[in-house]
Amino acid sequence: MNQQYDESSVRVLKGLEPVKERPGMYTRTTDPTHICQEVIDNAADEALGGFAKKIAVTVHLDGSLSVEDDGRGIPVGLHPLENVPVVELVFTRLHAGGKFNKKDGGAYAFSGGLHGVGVSVTNALSTRLEVEVKREGGVYQLAFSGGDVIEPLARSGDCGPRTSGTRVRIWPDGKYFESPRYSIPELERLLRAKAVLLPGVVVSLTLEKAGGDEVRVWQYPNGLKSYLAELCGGDEPVAPLFAGEAFIGDDHEQFARGEGAQWALAWFDEAGGGESYVNLIPTPLGGTHEAGVRAGVFDAVKSFVDLHNLLPRGVKLMAEDVWSRVRFVLSARVLDPQFQGQTKDKLTSRDALKLISGVVRDPVELWLNQHVEAGKKIAELAIRQAQSRLRSVKKVEKKKGSGVAVLPGKLTDCESEDIARNELFLVEGDSAGGSAKLARDKEYQAILPLRGKVLNSWETDRDQLFSNAEIHDISVAIGVDPHAPGEDADLSGLRYGKIAILSDADVDGSHIQVLLLTLFYRHFSKLLAAGHIHIAQPPLYRVDVPGSGKNRPPRKLYALDEGELEAILDRLRSENVREGAWGISRFKGLGEMNPEQLKDTTMHPDTRRLSCVRVRNGAADDTRRMFTMLMGKGEASSRRGWMEAKGNEAIADV
Repeated sequence: MNQQYDESSVRVLKGLEPVKERPGMYTRTTDPTHICQEVIDNAADEALGGFAKKIAVTVHLDGSLSVEDDGRGIPVGLHPLENVPVVELVFTRLHAGGKFNKKDGGAYAFSGGLHGVGVSVTNALSTRLEVEVKREGGVYQLAFSGGDVIEPLARSGDCGPRTSGTRVRIWPDGKYFESPRYSIPELERLLRAKAVLLPGVVVSLTLEKAGGDEVRVWQYPNGLKSYLAELCGGDEPVAPLFAGEAFIGDDHEQFARGEGAQWALAWFDEAGGGESYVNLIPTPLGGTHEAGVRAGVFDAVKSFVDLHNLLPRGVKLMAEDVWSRVRFVLSARVLDPQFQGQTKDKLTSRDALKLISGVVRDPVELWLNQHVEAGKKIAELAIRQAQSRLRSVKKVEKKKGSGVAVLPGKLTDCESEDIARNELFLVEGDSAGGSAKLARDKEYQAILPLRGKVLNSWETDRDQLFSNAEIHDISVAIGVDPHAPGEDADLSGLRYGKIAILSDADVDGSHIQVLLLTLFYRHFSKLLAAGHIHIAQPPLYRVDVPGSGKNRPPRKLYALDEGELEAILDRLRSENVREGAWGISRFKGLGEMNPEQLKDTTMHPDTRRLSCVRVRNGAADDTRRMFTMLMGKGEASSRRGWMEAKGNEAIADV
């Protein structure tokens, strides 16, 4: 390697350069629809706050797109610290916006915008962007190209003192996108959903065409219920559609005033599904708010079933039995949502699960008991689903051999026989194993504590593997015998659909991960290929943030690594939390976590981070060479050379 690495090798990206350099980190690059959605979301945030009654989107003949609202209009005066017009600042500076301060007196109490990133990304990836603001009796205009100002802010006319609003017109730069065309169906779905979630707001889409414009207008006076009925088409539900809403009031000890949800639910004989939103932002990948409504509905139905003594002997209801036949629309309102990535496809806020399940359960249970006949039909549907699930499990069990293996004594097994759902956690150390046993869901999660580091099995013969007690226990617990890569192994005895490695977030924990991955890659390769092997990612830090005011209860935030910790601290500073008011705890090991923390961060399916381990397509040879170099006994010189070449990329844990 002859490449020079010195002080001049470090490049600093300024302004909007990071967006142009790596657009995929900030937006979806299949087409320009998402960068336009950022502007639509800003208009929707004005309507969500009650300041706008109209959102109009136009796709122009020249390929541009404009978004107009009658909200308050972006401020045009100079920023008190930056000495730059605020409207220019929000379009040219990353992390500049009006949605950081969610306390009393902030411009936005609830918003989809969080980080001040959205429209600046739109600007950076456009050949031209024009902004027109009507505010305080004046009409103001400015224009950008590639994120740079080409026509400075100027007053272009007058308007009525009560007239206000913003109009943004975008010409996306095709070189950043796989296709330069907007997805009209996606725009229609987005705008229709905005109309549903914003009662009283008129949302329109105009498609300019040479033969005459095509205009579509959406307005839903009955909100979510009428929208769900439209989505269901002519299908007949088992029980009448149920729509409701619930929001947190004053003086709640954990959540802020106004947080909560609106929902519409319907049960069908066929498979369910639905749409969810957080502060009007669509979340196609779901997240913790969907997990919350699922948990709340399940608890309500289970309580109804128990109250009326409807459950047959030997049948146990599970959340999926109730939820798998539900079609739903969910609109969650969360004060400080955390999303997976800038595209906001999935909500990851852990507190949202508790918030939504808490506000949903009582109204659903009340509705079921007020409509007993409908409730019994829903209960019968769920019970039939549970019975069907139990029959399928018994069919699988009959295919297994009659012999019963003697399971390891330190294995804490689960109750369920549903192999696809069952999970085994291989936990580092007995102390962590004790916390994991208390944190698990005993219905389907099993715990196997490992004492110390397992054998490096890369060059160990299969016949010698069971001389190591830990490997013997792992093999017996999972119900699969060791086998060579490519060998047609028998997985019929597999006892768990997911096998998760749960080790400390430190160097020793990483070493244990590597040793176990070596074991599975070398001697249980079919499990790896079938996607059964996972790595659980516990957090390294916990940040305790004190409460402040009615809208900011105390919070506990978890960070996977130093990068996430810095991002959390930056966000707290941007929220004007006093420097040093927070407390930072570093988890030295899983044993330091109490069971509730371990459950919330690492084991609960809706809030954990669990990574499936697979060999990438076409990378089999490279993977084998890397394992040989790292784990082979005669490869010391190769490892030394590799460390010398890659040492500058290492992250020290001191």
